[in-house]
Amino acid sequence: MAEGEKSQDGLWLSKKWLEAADSRAELLRYLKEQVPKIFCLKKESSPQEEEELMQSQLLHPLECFLFGEDPQEGLEKLKQGSNSSQLCGRVFKEGETVYSCRDCAIDPTCVLCMDCFQDSVHKSHRYKMHASSGGGFCDCGDVEAWKIGPCCSKHDPGAATAMVTDECALEPDLCNRAEKLFRVLLEYVTDFLVWEENLELAAELQPQTKENAYYCVLYNDEHHSYDHVIYTLQRSVHCDQAEAQTHTALIDKEGRRAVKRGTLLSCQQAKDLIRSNSEHISLQPLRVEILHAAVMAHQTFALRLGTWFQKIIGYSVGFRQAFSQVALEPNADRERPCLISRLMLHDARMYKGARKIVHELIFCSMLMETEFKRLFAIEFTKHYKQLQKDFINDDHERSISITALSVQIFTVPTLARQLIEEGNVIKVIVDTVMELLHEHLDDNNRFFFLGYNSDKFSRIQVIFHDLRYILISKPSIWTEELRTQFFEGFKIFLGFLKCMQGMEEVKRQFGRHIAVEPEWEAGFSLQIQLRHVLAMFQDWCSSDDDILLLAFKETHAVLMQCNNQPFHREPTDYYMCKHILHVRPYKVSQEPVSIHLPISRLLAGLYVLLCRTGAIDRLDNPESYDLTQLAEHPLRCVVLAAQVSAEMWRRNGLSLVSQVYYYQDVKCRDEMYDKDILMLQITASKMDPNHFLMLILLRFELFDYFNGSCSSKDQDELIQWNRLTEEMLYLLIVIVGERYIPGISQVTKEDVTMREVIHLLCIEPMAHSSLVKGLPENESHETGLESVITKVATFKKPGVSGHGLYEVKKERLVEFNPFFYHYSRSQHSKAEESQKKRRTQESSDKALRPPSPPAFCPAFSSIVRLLSCDIIIHVLRRVLQRAAEDRATHWTEAMIQRALHLIGQALLEEKSQLEDGSEEEVTFDFSLKARRIGSEHGKSVFLLLSKIKTVPSLEAQKDMVKWVLQMFEIIKCLREKSNPSASMSVETTKPEESAQDKEKAERKRKAEAAKLHRQKIMAQMSAMQKNFIESNKMLYDNMPESGTQGEPVTTTESCAMEHRELCVAVGPHRGSTPAEREVLTCILCQEEQEVASLAQAMVLTACVQRSTVLTQCRGKKLTNIGDGTTYPLFMPPDLAVGTHTGSCGHVMHATCWQKYFEAVQNTTRNRLHAELIIDLENGEYLCPLCKSLCNTVVPLIPLEPLMFNYENAEIIGQHLTMPRWIQILSARIKGLKSVTQDNDCNTEGSSVDGDSGMCGEGQPDFRSILSYGVQEPRKFSDSIVEMLVVCATTVHRVGLQTAPNELCPCVPLMAWNTCAFTIQAIENILQEEDKPLFGSLQNRQLAGLKAIVQFSAAQRLKSSQAVIQRHFTGMLGVLLPAISRGNTPSLLEVDFFHLLVGLVLSIPSLYQEEAVDLQPSAVSSAYNHLHILHLVTMAHIMQVLLTCTDFPAVAGGEETEEGRAAAELCSAVSQHTGRPIPDLSGSCVAERVKRGIEPFLRCAALFFNCLTGVNPPEELSSTAVTSQGQMEALCSYLALPSNLFQLFQEQRDTVTPLLQRWCGNQAVTKALKGKLQTVRYPRRRNRLIELPEDYSALLNQASHFQCPKSMDDERKHPTLCLFCGAMLCSQSSCCLSPLDGEDVGACTAHAATCGAGVGMFLRIRECEIVLMASKTRGSTYPAPYLDDYGETDPHLVRGNPLHLCPERYRKLNQLWQQHCILEEIARSMEVVNVMFAFEWQML
Repeated sequence: MAEGEKSQDGLWLSKKWLEAADSRAELLRYLKEQVPKIFCLKKESSPQEEEELMQSQLLHPLECFLFGEDPQEGLEKLKQGSNSSQLCGRVFKEGETVYSCRDCAIDPTCVLCMDCFQDSVHKSHRYKMHASSGGGFCDCGDVEAWKIGPCCSKHDPGAATAMVTDECALEPDLCNRAEKLFRVLLEYVTDFLVWEENLELAAELQPQTKENAYYCVLYNDEHHSYDHVIYTLQRSVHCDQAEAQTHTALIDKEGRRAVKRGTLLSCQQAKDLIRSNSEHISLQPLRVEILHAAVMAHQTFALRLGTWFQKIIGYSVGFRQAFSQVALEPNADRERPCLISRLMLHDARMYKGARKIVHELIFCSMLMETEFKRLFAIEFTKHYKQLQKDFINDDHERSISITALSVQIFTVPTLARQLIEEGNVIKVIVDTVMELLHEHLDDNNRFFFLGYNSDKFSRIQVIFHDLRYILISKPSIWTEELRTQFFEGFKIFLGFLKCMQGMEEVKRQFGRHIAVEPEWEAGFSLQIQLRHVLAMFQDWCSSDDDILLLAFKETHAVLMQCNNQPFHREPTDYYMCKHILHVRPYKVSQEPVSIHLPISRLLAGLYVLLCRTGAIDRLDNPESYDLTQLAEHPLRCVVLAAQVSAEMWRRNGLSLVSQVYYYQDVKCRDEMYDKDILMLQITASKMDPNHFLMLILLRFELFDYFNGSCSSKDQDELIQWNRLTEEMLYLLIVIVGERYIPGISQVTKEDVTMREVIHLLCIEPMAHSSLVKGLPENESHETGLESVITKVATFKKPGVSGHGLYEVKKERLVEFNPFFYHYSRSQHSKAEESQKKRRTQESSDKALRPPSPPAFCPAFSSIVRLLSCDIIIHVLRRVLQRAAEDRATHWTEAMIQRALHLIGQALLEEKSQLEDGSEEEVTFDFSLKARRIGSEHGKSVFLLLSKIKTVPSLEAQKDMVKWVLQMFEIIKCLREKSNPSASMSVETTKPEESAQDKEKAERKRKAEAAKLHRQKIMAQMSAMQKNFIESNKMLYDNMPESGTQGEPVTTTESCAMEHRELCVAVGPHRGSTPAEREVLTCILCQEEQEVASLAQAMVLTACVQRSTVLTQCRGKKLTNIGDGTTYPLFMPPDLAVGTHTGSCGHVMHATCWQKYFEAVQNTTRNRLHAELIIDLENGEYLCPLCKSLCNTVVPLIPLEPLMFNYENAEIIGQHLTMPRWIQILSARIKGLKSVTQDNDCNTEGSSVDGDSGMCGEGQPDFRSILSYGVQEPRKFSDSIVEMLVVCATTVHRVGLQTAPNELCPCVPLMAWNTCAFTIQAIENILQEEDKPLFGSLQNRQLAGLKAIVQFSAAQRLKSSQAVIQRHFTGMLGVLLPAISRGNTPSLLEVDFFHLLVGLVLSIPSLYQEEAVDLQPSAVSSAYNHLHILHLVTMAHIMQVLLTCTDFPAVAGGEETEEGRAAAELCSAVSQHTGRPIPDLSGSCVAERVKRGIEPFLRCAALFFNCLTGVNPPEELSSTAVTSQGQMEALCSYLALPSNLFQLFQEQRDTVTPLLQRWCGNQAVTKALKGKLQTVRYPRRRNRLIELPEDYSALLNQASHFQCPKSMDDERKHPTLCLFCGAMLCSQSSCCLSPLDGEDVGACTAHAATCGAGVGMFLRIRECEIVLMASKTRGSTYPAPYLDDYGETDPHLVRGNPLHLCPERYRKLNQLWQQHCILEEIARSMEVVNVMFAFEWQML
C-alpha cells in the first residue's frame, strides 16, 4: 500500500471513531477484526511482514486518531511547542555500566548512565562504576539524588528554558483524545496481560465465528534446566533437537513460547505430555497453558502496544502526564484497583517479556513525573505486602520483579518522608517481614529457623533493603506527624527485634559430641541485613531529642518484657576482699545462652547517644534502671565467646565456633560484640567497681579460683582456668581501654577509622582493598578510609605485578595497642610479632606499652576506678604470685602479658591525673595500693613484679616489666614533688632514662654509619665486577650453557690477536670457528655428556607455533600453501604467518626425553584435568623442569671447529669472481636438471675435473663447481638423525597445519623458514627493547637460536638431494631471472631474509655426486656465502628503493661518495622502469636505503654468527655506539662494503643485465603504477593497540557497541582484540561461526585469522584479559588497568576509577612478541586445577 493511501485510510478511520457515539466500542471492534488477521495465523509470517502490517493497519490509524491529523504533521507541531525533559530516565539493561559519585550522590543507589556521566561534573570526582543488574534507570536531572551537579550538560535545563509545567500542556483537544485513546488501549493491554487461562474473550472482542485453533504455550521457570526443557519438548511435541533448542532459548529470553498450534484436543494432549515428561525429570511439572488463537493474537498485540506507548510518551511531557493520569485514576468500581495496580498485582504471574514491558512503561511515565511518582508510590505501598508475598512465591529473579521498583521510590528523601507520614511505610515493611517469618516463631515467640527454605529466606531478606532505602537520609526537620508515625514504626520494629532477642539459644554439651549441628546461618544473615537498619534507626533517633528519649524508654520497656534465658535461682551473697555482692547465680557453662541480643545492644547504642547529645539529663529517674540486669545478657555473651575460645564448648561442634567468629567479625561486630562491650562500659560507669569486677569473676566462673577456695590437679581444668583468666583480663583491658567511640570519649568518627587503619597496618603492609575489607562499612558502603589514609600511612607503588601497599607511618606507631579489641586471635599474634620485630630492628626494647588513651567523657569517667579498686589489686597479685612461684601449669605467659598491660594502663591513668591536677585532688591511688597491699608478706604487686623479672620463662616480657617498674618510679617522684610543677618534675626524675636514651641513640647512630659504609663497599665491588665483565665479554659469551668450562682452546697470542681482527663471518677473510667442548647435564638423569656429532643425541625442549607477530597484513589468510610454487618456498614480504620455534633452554638426553614423553602419555590418559593443558595427539608435554609448554625437541649439533686457510682462499678468490660463480652455478643447475630428466646418460666414467664434457648434456662447466674445494659431509649418530626427523616433522606439521609426513618436499623448506622467522622475531624483540644485537639475549634464547640454526643447516643431509637442488634453483631464480621458472615471484613478492637462509643452507646440495657424498670445503662455502649475501643484499636494496616514497630531508652539503653511488643507481633504475627520477639528492636515497635494509643486515648477522660461530665485533654488543657505527660494524662483519652502493659499482657488468630483468618484471610495473600493494621497508614493528588511559573511555566504546549480527537488546560481552583493535561480540550465540566443522564463538574465530590461533582479548565489561591458544585452551590474565591504589579490578567489583599502567601493558606486549602466550596459558591451567573445562571456543 502506498504511503499516501495508508495515510488516507488511517485518517478516515480515525475520523469515523471520533464521530462515533461510543468510540471505545468502535476501536475495540476494529481491533477484534484486524488483530487476529495479522498475528498468530496458520502460516508463520516473517517478523518483518508482521511488523509492517501492524504498523499500517493498527498503529497508524491509532496515531491518526491521537493527533487528529497526519501523525508526521502532528508530531512536527508538537516538537515546536515543547522542549525536552530535564530527566534522563534511561532504563538500564543487564550488564550495562553505570556510575555513581561517592562525593555527590545522596546514596549509593543514585546512578548515571554512561552518556550522562561522560558529560557531567562527576567525571572528575571520586566515582564508582559497576555493572547494572538491569531494571534501574538513570538519575540524571533528579535534584533530590545529587548534592551538586544533578544534570549533565545534555539535560541541564539552563536559564533559557526554565522548566515550567504549563508549557508542557497539550492543546485541550489533543489532551482529550490522548486520554480517551490511552484509557481504551491501556485497559485493553491490562486485560490481556493479566489474562488467566480459563477466561473468555469480552463480548466486544468475541469473533463472529470461533474457529477451533489453539496454541499450547510453554512458560519459563527457574526450576528446570535448559536440557530438561529440550528433552521434554523432543518427547512431547515431536520436534527435532535444533527446533527444541530454539524454543528453549526463546522461552528463556521472552518468558514463554507457543510450542504447538492445533485443535483444542491436540493441544490438550501436548500439554499433558509436557507436564508428565517434565515431572519425570524433576518433581515440578512445567507450566503449560492452552490459549485460543484470537487470545494469543490480542496478547501479542498488547505487548507491542506497550512498546508503542513508550514511543508516544517519549514525544511529549503532556502525553506522559495523560498516560500517568489514566494509569493511576481510580476505577469506577471501588472494589477494583486502578489499571497500574492491576498490572502490579499480577506481576508475579506474568511472563518475562510482559513484565519487562510493564516495568519500562512505569519507568518512562509515572517515575518521570514528581506528582505521579508520589501517587504511584502510595499505590505501591498500599499493595506492598501482597507484592512481596507474590515475589516470595515466584521463582524469577528480583531484577524482573515489580518489587525491584522499591529502590526508585523509597530512596527519594521527600517521598520516603511522605510515605512514613501518610502510609507509615516502616510499619508496612516490618509487618510484611513479620508475616512472612511467622511460621518460624516458636512457643516463646522467638525465631527458630530449623529446616528453613534458604531460597525463600533469601527473598524475605531482600525486604530489609527497602527498610534501608526508607531510612537512607535522616530528616533535618521533624514534623509532629513524622514523629508519631516514625515512633509507631520503631515500636513495630522493636516487636520484630523482640522475636530475635535470645533466639537460637545454645547449651553446653557434656560427655558426648552434639549429634546434629544446629542451624545458625539464618540468624546471622538476618543480623547482617539488620546491621545497617539498626545503625540508621539510631541515627534517626539521634537527630531529635524527644524521639531519642521516647525510643530509649520504649526499648528499655520492651527489654524488660523479654523473658529469654531467665534466672532459676534466688540471689546469694558473695564475699571477696571484704566486699559483698548480692546477685543471682548463673553459669554460662551449664545453662542456656544466646548470642542474639539486638534489643540490649540497641539500648546501649541509644544510651551513648543520650550521653552524647546531653539528653540524658532529661531522663526521668535514671536510678530506676537496674544496670546489673541490663549488663547480664551481654556479659553472658562475652563469657560464651571466652569459653569457646578456651575450648570448653568443643563438643558443641563447628556451628558455635562459626557464630562466635561472626559475632566478632567486621561484618557483624558493630551491632554485636562492640555493643556488648559498650553495655559493660555503661554498667561499669554506674556500678561500684569492686562489685562490677566480682560480677565479672562470677560469670567467668573464676570467683572461687581467685578467692583461693578451689584447686585442682586435673590438667584440662587448669588449662581452662588459665585460658579463662587470660580472657577475663583481656575483657578488663578492653572495658577500660577502648574509648574510641563518639560519646564515650571526645573522638570523632574519623579518629575511630584512623585507629582501625593503624591497627590493621600494624599487622602488615596492606593493599587498599584489604584495608576496605577489614573496615566496617556504613549504609552507603563507605568506610571513611580515603579521608584518613594519608594521615596514617604512606603508599608504595606496585611493580609490573602485585599491587600497591600502604605502610603505617612511624610516628603513628605510638598508638599501637597489642590488645586492640578488633583483632582476631591470629591478627593479635601477627601484629605483636611484627611490632616486636620492628622494635628489634630499630634496636629499641621489646616492650609493647599500652598507648595513652583519650580521656573518658564525664558520664563514663568513673570506669577508670576499676583500675584502682581492691579487687583488681587482688586479682593482679594472684596472677603475678603464680608466675613468681613458677608452677608451670598454674600460669601462662599470655596471662602475665595481659596483667602487665593492665598495670601499665593503671599507671598511665595515674600519671595523667597527677599531671593534670594536684595530689590532693587525685583519688586514683593504684601505685600506692600496688606498693602497700600485701607488702608485709613480700607479696605486693610492686614486689612481685621485681620477682618475676628473674623468671627465666618470662624472658620475652622482661622489657615490659622494666618499663612498668620505671613508671612506678616516675609516679613516685610525681607524688613526692608534685608541688613545683608536675611536668618539670618528670624531667628531673628521669636521669637514668635519659642516659639510657642517649646510649640508645648513640648505638643507633653507629649502626647507621656501619650500614652506610657496607653499602658503599658493596656498590664499589659491584661496579668493578661489571667493568670486568664488560671488558672480558668474549670470555663470558663463549662459556658453555651449563656453566661447565669448555676446554681452553690452545692458540698462541699472535693467533688470538689475528682472531680479534677477523670479526668477519662471511667470505675469504672470515674468522675461525674456535674448538669448544660443550659438556651439558641432562635435567632428567643428571648425567653429564659432551655434545658431539657422533655421540648420543642431546636435545633441547622446544615449542613450535604459528605466529603473526611480524605480519604486515593482519587477518590475511595464506593461499595455495604447500604447492611448492609460492609459500613455503618463498615467504611473502608481508610475513603474514610465520613459524616460530622457541625453547626454554633445558637439555635432556634424547632417550631420557622419549621415556619421559611416554610416561607423560600414560599418566595423562588417567588424569582428567591434564587433557585440557596438553594436547597429546599433537605431541605436547610440559618441560620437566620449568613446566613450559613444548611440542618437540631440537637436537644439539656442535659447531665444527675450523681453522681457515687464508692463502688458499686468496688464490681461489682471484678466479671465483661473482660473474664466474654465477656462470658455474648456472651450468651446474642446468646439468643437474638434464641428469634428473634423462637418466640414460652414462655419467660414471666422467672425471672429477669436469672437462670431459661428456655428461650433463655436455655442459662445459658442469663440474667446475667442485674444483674450488670439496670435502666429505659430516657424519651424525643415528639418534641425532632420528631427532632431526622428529623436529623437522613437527615444524612441518604445525607450520603448514597438515598431517605429519616426513617425506613431503616441504619439510626442509619449513625448517629453513622457522629458522629465518625465529631470527626475525628475536631481532624484532631486541630492536623493540632497544638492546644490542649481541650479548643481550637470555641464555635460553641464545641456546635455542643456535640449536635451530644448526638443525636447519643439517636438514639437507636428511632430505632427498634432488628435492633440495630443486628448491635451490627455484629460490635462485628470483635473483637470476635467466634460470627462473615461469611462476617465480618478482623482487617485490619475497622476503629476502628467508631467501638468504634458504639459499645458504641449500647450496651444499649442488656438490652432490651420484657415487659420492660431497659438500663444499670451508673456502668454497665462504665464497658461496659471500656471493649469495651480496646478490641478496643488492636485490633487497632494489626492493627498498622500488617501494620507497618517503625519502628523508637531509641537510645539503658536499655529495659524498655514497651519495654519488646512490644517485647513479637511482638513475639506472628509473631508466629501466621508465619512472622519472625524483628530485632528490643521493644522500637522501642512501640514508633511506640504509634505514630500510638495516633489519635485514641485523638478522643476517645473527644468522651467520650462529652458523659459523665467528665472534661479532664489540660495537654490536653495546648500545653506546651510534647507529652509523653499528651499521659499519654490521657491514664489516658480513663482508659488505660500508658504502652498500659500491656493490653495484664493483659488479656493474653482472648487475646491469640483472637490474634490467628485475625492473622489467610485470609485478614491478604494476606495483609502480600503484596496482599492487607493496610492503615498505623497514617494516612496521607491530605492537599491541593503543589503549585509552582512562578505562571509562573503553566502557563508553563498549556501551555504543552494536553486534553486527543481532538487533535485540540482550546483554552483550564486547571484547577487544589487542592485536588489531577489532571489537567482537563474545559469548553470544548470535556470533557463532563454523571453524573446522565446529561452531565457535567470535573470539575463537577471530584469533584463528588474526593471531594464527593465538589471541589476546580484553573483555571490557569484565575488565580482564583473555589469552587464547586454541579452541580448547585459554586463561584469564589481569588487565593492565589499575586503580589509584595500584590494584586491578576484575569484574569491576570495587568499581574505582581505573587507569592504564604502561609497564604492565608493556609486559603484555612482551608476552606476545616473545611468543610466550601458550606458555602462560599452560602455567595458569596447571595452577588452577579445574575439573570441568571452560568452553573457551564459545568465547
